Amino acid sequence: MSAPEVDINFISGFESNGPRHFEAGSLESRLLIEPASADSVFEVGGITIGVGFHWQQRQAQRFAGAVELVPDGDNIVVINHVDVEDYLCSVISSEMNANSPLEFLKAHAVISRSWVLRQIGNRHTEINDTARCGADEIIRWYDREDHTLFDVCADDHCQRYQGVTRVSTPAAVEAVKSTAGLVLTHGGEICDARFSKCCGGATEIFPTCWDNEEHPYLKSFRDILPPQPLPDLTTEKGAAKWILSRPDAFCNTSDKTLLGNVLNNFDRTTTDFYRWEVTATADEFAALILEKSGLDFGEIVDMTPVERGPSGRICRLKITGSRLTKTIGKELEIRRILSPSHLYSSAFIVEKSEKIADNGKKITTFTLRGAGWGHGVGLCQIGAAAMCDAGYGFRQILEHYYPEATIQKAYE
Repeated sequence: MSAPEVDINFISGFESNGPRHFEAGSLESRLLIEPASADSVFEVGGITIGVGFHWQQRQAQRFAGAVELVPDGDNIVVINHVDVEDYLCSVISSEMNANSPLEFLKAHAVISRSWVLRQIGNRHTEINDTARCGADEIIRWYDREDHTLFDVCADDHCQRYQGVTRVSTPAAVEAVKSTAGLVLTHGGEICDARFSKCCGGATEIFPTCWDNEEHPYLKSFRDILPPQPLPDLTTEKGAAKWILSRPDAFCNTSDKTLLGNVLNNFDRTTTDFYRWEVTATADEFAALILEKSGLDFGEIVDMTPVERGPSGRICRLKITGSRLTKTIGKELEIRRILSPSHLYSSAFIVEKSEKIADNGKKITTFTLRGAGWGHGVGLCQIGAAAMCDAGYGFRQILEHYYPEATIQKAYE
């Protein structure tokens, strides 16, 4: 976390236990506070999780290991030094419910281990350029390699890591222990094993969401076995037919028992993730876009998909207004500017309607009908849980979502 003031309660295992208050103005250099024993626990208050998303909330979270405070302008950055395997026990319990089926947790342990080791190996000292802006187009993506003070953050931007607060079941610990050191590899390199909550029936490719780099193990396909051909969802006709239907898929489930076992409490409020819709007037969208992007389109005249990925996710959306016309991308930027938090996904079609109000004013309304929850690249968490429920093991789950990847030991 990063904040001007930080309150930390050193609960046990430190030379000086008890609450301490830190302010950015009084911290001149990095401060590393190391534990005196292996069972150390400290609590940080006021941590915001799900930043910018519809489940955003504040929590007090407990952590083990050392804590480092780093002055960064007017803020203090709080960094937890933790072993990778201990980190993973928390990640798989933070991303999903710690009571999830064991084979699902094992699959998640392997992909989360793969992803974090790849990020550490690709650590940057400067933030990458993740935007292309021109007179008619703003294309921006939010990658996970743009941290310079630490390896990975603790929220959805990277992987959810909510400390020892989330290491609450023997299954989570067993999942990490039984897969210790296992990673996904391709071509001798650890895979960039992305994942999202619900693909909506079709997985997406990497360039739709981030830079234009192809990964052979991150393919677009129907989330079903035996394999079935994926229709062409890059066209408006194909995308509309797909999104307005409910094709069979592992993640096409409303099984309350299954979802209750795999979703954390704050995720369970999202019940319409496979197919959803959002409706707002042109004026409401104009105000929202102005607030989120600073762009004054005037009255929104139309929203037109320019380019879709193979799962139907829009990566370039043309917004036509009475004052301004621009094409916006990529998928997360589209989701960000069209919602007070974020749209569930950018796999949507746009329906426009007009009516005349009693005062004679024309009211334009846009309805976005969409599919899925998240970017859709790599493992579909709901789909993987459904696979586990159907009897698939963690290796079969990984083979399904990461074709051409190999499971190998990175270390003992």
